[in-house]
Amino acid sequence: MGVSRRSFLSSAVAAGIAGPPLFVAGAAGAAPASGFDAAVAAADRIAARFGTAAADPAAAAADLELWREVQAAWAVDRSILNLENGGLQPACAYVNQAFGEAWRYANEAPSYTNARILWPKVEQVRARLARAFGCDTEEMAITRNTTEGFLAVALGFPMERGDEVLTTTQDYHRFRNAFLQRQEREGIVLRSIQLPIPAEDAGEVVRRFEEAITRRTRVILLSHLFQLTGQVMPIRAVVQMARARNILVIVDGAHGFSHVPATRDGLDCDVYTTSLHKWLGAPHGTGFLYVRRELIPKIWPLMPSVPPPAGFTRDDIRKFEARGTASAAPFLAIGAALDVVDRIGLERKMARLVWLRERWVAKVAELPGVRFNTSRRPGLGGAIMNVDFEGLHPVALAKWLWDKHRALVAGIENAEFRGIRVVPAIYTTEDELDRFADLLLHARKRGIG
Repeated sequence: MGVSRRSFLSSAVAAGIAGPPLFVAGAAGAAPASGFDAAVAAADRIAARFGTAAADPAAAAADLELWREVQAAWAVDRSILNLENGGLQPACAYVNQAFGEAWRYANEAPSYTNARILWPKVEQVRARLARAFGCDTEEMAITRNTTEGFLAVALGFPMERGDEVLTTTQDYHRFRNAFLQRQEREGIVLRSIQLPIPAEDAGEVVRRFEEAITRRTRVILLSHLFQLTGQVMPIRAVVQMARARNILVIVDGAHGFSHVPATRDGLDCDVYTTSLHKWLGAPHGTGFLYVRRELIPKIWPLMPSVPPPAGFTRDDIRKFEARGTASAAPFLAIGAALDVVDRIGLERKMARLVWLRERWVAKVAELPGVRFNTSRRPGLGGAIMNVDFEGLHPVALAKWLWDKHRALVAGIENAEFRGIRVVPAIYTTEDELDRFADLLLHARKRGIG
């Protein structure tokens, strides 16, 4: 195709704008192609196919042939039936190549190539992320993960002794621990409420929060999707109820962006933090933090920045990026990941993720003793499902699936519910999900002993 590494770097790495072909040619399940030549091979026919795909996302989601070469674009180990995509997801070959090319270029003369050439290009990525989330560029900080963005706000938002933070028992334990540290050091109070499992009534969720609010409540922490079940929360309704009481809602969007509908205006949120190495498929160690502009000066950054002109003012969103020396390469390759989603179509991708969930769930739904801890109602979930089988301990079932069949899921047991968490991703094939469903049918009928 006559694409040089230098042109690949300038076009694809610089925020993934008008780059070369996105995908690696080949059929799903075949030995994946690798390297630069494969990443820029003649497989942009995939982009052309999606350009003529059904306009109806549900119809496109069920078109098996449409997704064949998308599945082949991920150079993953198909001997592992990987349905544990909740923590980290693999990036496709195109994204990995964009990352690698930027990394190599940065090392040619780092004080020049990394600092003066590549880092300024990250501003293009900031602009693209802001457009994708529907916010102003000056409200978008690029972070390394959800946790980094969350901690900047959770530890930097001013509170006084006796002020309260309200969350749920299902929210991420590490984020709860951040407030417990402030409780121990500063005397704030962390309080938790329980929600139904699954929570299918938005009004009930709002009511339980509203009833737990006191005159000292300053912050609510709520997940966009709970990480253990994938249940979608009514963020907009909670935010609007809380804003009327001058309460800040920090939205843990680790599993939201590029998975279910997630825009600033759709959620009406003031703070949203997410990881891009989950559902966007960007390099590991990438994320973003959105903070509504008028709140930025009120929040202390996690790591202090030097004063201008080398550093940032208190009202500059970039103050949350003061992390010291770092490579620009993973952040530039976010652009390539955005490019992939743009070519597929976000609505088609989101519909496909729900289709993947239902592909295996429908096959086990009528088994005796099955309990779904995640709602299957439209708009209340995505690809993630937590399911419990009576008589099969979820941790033991997860171990059996891995030890005997190299099928990877998470076994979960806590005080409120138990089950296996099953998380397919955009590269998962329908054959893999059929095989997984057969394994569950076998375990239900014959046991795992």
